Amino acid sequence: MTAAALRALHHGPDLPLVLPGPWDAASAKVFADAGFPALATPSAGIAAALGHRDGQTPADEMFAAVTRITRAVDIPVSADVEAGYGLSAKELVGRLLDAGAVGCNLEDTDHATGALRDPRQQADWLARVRAEAGDALVINARIDTYLCGVQDKDETIRRGRLYAEAGADCVYPIAAPPEQLAELATAIGLPLNAVVLPQGPGPRELGTLGATRITFGPGLQQRAMTALAHLAAQLRDDLPAGG
Repeated sequence: MTAAALRALHHGPDLPLVLPGPWDAASAKVFADAGFPALATPSAGIAAALGHRDGQTPADEMFAAVTRITRAVDIPVSADVEAGYGLSAKELVGRLLDAGAVGCNLEDTDHATGALRDPRQQADWLARVRAEAGDALVINARIDTYLCGVQDKDETIRRGRLYAEAGADCVYPIAAPPEQLAELATAIGLPLNAVVLPQGPGPRELGTLGATRITFGPGLQQRAMTALAHLAAQLRDDLPAGG
């Protein structure tokens, strides 16, 4: 599948675009068979499946996991590649395309410091990625202001506009207050990604509030592991005494 197909899904008519987050080839196949039009891998979910802490998956392992997922399905897959693993724009784009991804998340947290990157430096980075990718990738620019404790709507909008000018296809102000989604989307001028959080609104309500694209972070992988834990407990309880 092509980036053009994924890009078109962000502009209707069936909005919001709900993108489940597979953590391996088997879960990707389940979501594709359920009829979802595209998928968006979660870096934290893949990290957990591979036995790593969030943010500590080696790049080679992440790209290998994305490759297994894209090979398992015939629908577009966007890959969360965190802050780009320190790769050059050329190498990052090449590895994404080699893995079969047609989209990517790129976040503006500096993983070396845990702080937000300078927005103009991040915009320059996104522009280099766009120049290397052309139209071959849908770039989802994650804005980590709220995640990093910067509860500043104006700063979120400023970053979003810079990333839009750099060539992003959509923006992802992760953990933004749901009541701000419509204003953020209008002010930035791009489709907006919202994440489903455990105690927050569901996909339908997030769409009503202004989100174009809905993702789940590691939430679906965590729910699957909870279900598996219940199954494991049931199996344990069914063992014969002394077994």
